[in-house]
Amino acid sequence: MARKKILLVDDSKTALLMEQMILRNGPYQLVIAGDGAEGVAKAVSELPDLILMDVVMPHMTGLDALKELRRREATKEIPVIMVTTRGEGENVEAGYASGCNDYLTKPIDSVALLAKVRDYLGE
Repeated sequence: MARKKILLVDDSKTALLMEQMILRNGPYQLVIAGDGAEGVAKAVSELPDLILMDVVMPHMTGLDALKELRRREATKEIPVIMVTTRGEGENVEAGYASGCNDYLTKPIDSVALLAKVRDYLGE
């Protein structure tokens, strides 16, 4: 079975490490981007099956990156889960308004993250 590709977009090396540790035993190919602009570029070049995206990042926020992904034909259908410390209601609403499919808050709950990843990847 082909490995599903997941793009992890976060400026926090700690958050990226946590996500990698949670997902590393699954049948996934992990691609890393350190900010929103790099995330958009990697999404276009790699066409992942799922994107985990932080909100607060330098160069381009996760919400701006998400809007850009939704504008592009090649990436508009890729499911995006926002993974962020910003769990306040208005931030969650902004995430969904920008086009995210789901929303998780940090610190990352590994069980919840794996459940959502499996849901979106049809496992």
